[in-house]
Amino acid sequence: MKGHSYMSEMPDENTLDKMEDLLNIASDCTRLKILYAISDKEANVSEIVVAVGASQSLVSHQLKVLRKAHLVITHKEGHKVYYKLADDHVIKLLDVVYDHVSEQ
Repeated sequence: MKGHSYMSEMPDENTLDKMEDLLNIASDCTRLKILYAISDKEANVSEIVVAVGASQSLVSHQLKVLRKAHLVITHKEGHKVYYKLADDHVIKLLDVVYDHVSEQ
């Protein structure tokens, strides 16, 4: 296993709590679909609803959770709000998890 300098010591409790929260947030299937739907382009709620195949209320709720966790960011164009991944760490997280489950 590749070693990283940040992996040489056990993280402090606060950091571990934040890691647990992030992994819990990312563990929802609808949220994962949303993250994949906006992984290569920004989209508004209507576009995400179509891509994910869920109701608008469910998608809106999950987007609120993802925004609060700083996994997605928004900008407004007229009356529409567009969502995109907050940064490259989000796609890296998805890639690592996908690679791990694909190896099994």
